[in-house]
Amino acid sequence: MSFEPARWWPGSLLPKEDGTQGALLFVIAVLAFLACLSAIGAIASERAAEGWKDQLIGSATVLVRASGLESADAAAARAAETLAGVKGVAEARALDKAKGDALVARFIGPDPLPADLPIPRLVAVEFNSKHPATTADLRRALEADGLDATVEDHSLWTAQIMRTGALARWAAIGLFFLISGAAGALVAFATRQGLDARRDLVEILHYSGASDDFVAQMFQARFARMAAIAGTAGGVGAALAGAGLHLFGRGQSVAAILPVAWTDLVVALPCPFVAALIAAVTARLTARAVLKNSP
Repeated sequence: MSFEPARWWPGSLLPKEDGTQGALLFVIAVLAFLACLSAIGAIASERAAEGWKDQLIGSATVLVRASGLESADAAAARAAETLAGVKGVAEARALDKAKGDALVARFIGPDPLPADLPIPRLVAVEFNSKHPATTADLRRALEADGLDATVEDHSLWTAQIMRTGALARWAAIGLFFLISGAAGALVAFATRQGLDARRDLVEILHYSGASDDFVAQMFQARFARMAAIAGTAGGVGAALAGAGLHLFGRGQSVAAILPVAWTDLVVALPCPFVAALIAAVTARLTARAVLKNSP
């Protein structure tokens, strides 16, 4: 007696030549692609937010205004020297006048600035990563040296960046559930259509003693296999898209906004299994509900 795997694998209630199969595979693959891509984007955006936060927390900007007969450049240089001696400061450097003018030009336009306009000079401060100084330390040092300066600690920008990162994360989670719901609705519709198309065969199975669970199991296996195939295609496509962003986004602005790493592509691995699970559960529940309400 030979072993025949086909006898133990549930057969298909939908005809193989059914033209809707290809369209269904394509749509599920697209949904799987979008779900994986949103997951990759969420991880990358979270990394970007953390990177920006670390940069802002580890630095401060000081606006130095000239006072008395001292020039603005001299005041900035003195402030940088003062701040460099503060415990917890790794580096303090005065930025040149052109950078300060460029910042002001964003608000007043590209026209040349008046020569006598008292534009503050900027001092960039980098903190020690292990034992950073506080903004209060910087202010005390500047006041002790008699400098007219304002310390910007970037706390406002840090809070906004973290809110943006959290929004991106929750948006990705919401998008995942939305796509999962759309895939489930699609499988439910296809299951109902399949039952209607093969109603004669379902009746024959019932007359032969087959239970509703047996028929539902056949639909479950059918759509789980289709979803696994489509999920594999969608996951591979999303992984390739993520690899493209990683390889060709270097040095571009997209790399700062969406820094995709190779490890992020791992999220595409469970895509076939998740797609198959959603399809199997949806198909089984839909088939049981339809068969239960059938005369």
